[in-house]
Amino acid sequence: MAYDDVLISIGQFGRYQKRIYLLLCLPAISCALHKLSGVFLQAKVAHRCRLPIDDENSTYYILPNGSVESLLYPWDKGQGSWSTCLRYDTNYSSQYFSTGVPGTSTVTCSSWLYDKSIYESTISIEWDLVCDRAWLRAISDSLLMLGVMLGSIIFGALSDRLGRRPIFFISLVLQVIFGVLVSISPDVYTYMLTRMVVGATTSGVFLVAYVIAMELVGPKRRMFTGVAFQLFFTAGFLVTAGAAYLIRNWRLLQIALTLPGIAFFSYWWFIPESVRWLLTKGRTEEAKENLRAVAKENKKVLDESMLEDLCAQSEADRKVVVNGAGPIKRPSLIDLFKYPNLRKKSLIIFFLWFVNSGTYYGLSWNTSNLGGNEYLNFVISGAVEVPAYTFLILTLDKWGRKLILCGAMILAGLCLLATVFVPHDMEWLNIVLAMGGKLAISSSYGTVYVLTAEQFPTVIRNVGLGAASTFARFGGILAPYANIMAEVWTPLPLIIFGALALSSGTLALVLPETLNKKLPETIEDGESFGKKQKKLVVEEKNCEEMVHLNSHKS
Repeated sequence: MAYDDVLISIGQFGRYQKRIYLLLCLPAISCALHKLSGVFLQAKVAHRCRLPIDDENSTYYILPNGSVESLLYPWDKGQGSWSTCLRYDTNYSSQYFSTGVPGTSTVTCSSWLYDKSIYESTISIEWDLVCDRAWLRAISDSLLMLGVMLGSIIFGALSDRLGRRPIFFISLVLQVIFGVLVSISPDVYTYMLTRMVVGATTSGVFLVAYVIAMELVGPKRRMFTGVAFQLFFTAGFLVTAGAAYLIRNWRLLQIALTLPGIAFFSYWWFIPESVRWLLTKGRTEEAKENLRAVAKENKKVLDESMLEDLCAQSEADRKVVVNGAGPIKRPSLIDLFKYPNLRKKSLIIFFLWFVNSGTYYGLSWNTSNLGGNEYLNFVISGAVEVPAYTFLILTLDKWGRKLILCGAMILAGLCLLATVFVPHDMEWLNIVLAMGGKLAISSSYGTVYVLTAEQFPTVIRNVGLGAASTFARFGGILAPYANIMAEVWTPLPLIIFGALALSSGTLALVLPETLNKKLPETIEDGESFGKKQKKLVVEEKNCEEMVHLNSHKS
C-alpha cells in the first residue's frame, strides 16, 4: 500500500490540505523579503567626489564656487558620464577656473557626497561602497547565496534526521534573530556575515515548508501547488518594494522586513509533522493520527485496513534500510557520470540550473541599473512572474516541458542581448526588454524543476535534484559579480545573462521530452531514456529484410 493511495482516498487537496498549504505558503513571502531586500539595503546612489574646496554646506547637487563638472572630473567613457572615482589633481584656484582648461593629471577620490533625494541611508552611503569598494556589495549578495546553499545542505540533512517541523521552527527563530542583528551591524563585514546566516535560514524555512506542503498534497495536485507556491515568493517582491518605498533608511527597513516573521511562531500549534517522515522513522501511531485528522476535516472515510497496510509496508521498508537487508546497492552521484547518455543529460541539466538561477537573481538584483524609477522597475520585475507562472500552470501539461524550457530560455537570451542596441535616450525600451527577459527566465526556472525530476531515474532522483540545486546556488553566488560589471559598462550584466540564457536554451534541445512518457526508474532506464533509436530501427529493418529473403529461399 503506497502513501499516495491513502491520500487519494482521503482527498488529494481537500479542506485540510488547503488550510495547511496556505499557512506554509506565507513564510515564502518572508524569505523573498530577505533574499531581495539587498536591492534597497545596498542601493548604489548617485555620488560625486568630495573636493578639497567643498565645505560643510556642499551637497551632491551644489558644486563649489559655481564651478562646472568638466573642470572638476575627467570623463568616464564606460559610464558615459563624469567620473565619480577620479578628480583632477589641481588646487582648484580661481585662476584655474578662469582658464576653462581642465587639468592633465588625476587623483583617486577618498570621500564622496551622495544624492539623498531617493534614499536617506543605504550601506553604500554609510560605508562608502563605491568605486574600489563597490565589489563589497557584490560580495554581500554572493555570501547571502552561499548561505542559501549551505542552509539547503545543513537544514535539509537535519530535517531528514530530526523532522521537518522542528527544523522549520528553528529556522524561523534564527531568521528573526539574525535579521535583527543585520540591522544593527557596526560595519560592512558584520553585515555580510549576519546576512549570510539569514540566507541560510531562508533555505530552512522555504525548502522545509515546501517539502511539508508537497508531502501533504495528492499526486494529481502537486504540479499546480508546486508552481503556485512560487507565486507567494513573487508576492514577496511586491511587499519588499512597498516597504522600501515607505522606509528609506536601510536599518529601519531591515527591521521592518524581519519582525513580521515573529507571527509565524504561532504555527507551532497548527503545522503537523510530515506523515512521510513519521513513517520512515517508525512513528506509525503519530502518522495514523495525522492521516485521521486529514480524513476528518476533508469529510472522508479512512479505511483502517488501508492505514494498517500502509504502516506495515512502511515498517518493512524501514527495517530493510536500517538493517541493510538484501543485496541493495545505493545509487550515488557517480552513477550519473558512468554512462554516456546519462552523463550528457546530467551535465546539461546542471548547466541549466546554474544559468536559470544566476540569470533569475541577477536580473532581480539589477533593476537599479536599468534607468528610470528604481521602485517601479523592481515592482515590474516581480509582477512579471505572475503571468510567467500562470502560463506554466496552463501549458506545462499540454505543450510539454522541453518546448517551454527551450523557448523561454532562448526568448530570455534574445531579449537581454537586444538591450545592447537600445539608444541611451530610450530607457523605457531597455526596461521592457529586460523585463521580457525576466518573465521568460521565470517560466524556464519553474519548468526546469519539473523537467529535472522527470529526467533522473527514480533510484537517484533525490541525488540528482540535490546536485542540480547545488549548481543553481553557484549561479546565484556568481550573479552579483556579473552585476558589478555595470561599473565598467552599464549593459554588460544583461549581455552576460543573455548570452548564457541563449546558449543553455539551445543546448537544452538535446534533452528528451518527458510529458506523457514512462519515467525512468532504474539507472539502466535513465541511460536508455531519450537515446536515439535510429540504430535500433536500422537493425530491425535489416532483420526483417533477412527474414524476407530467407522466406523466398525456402
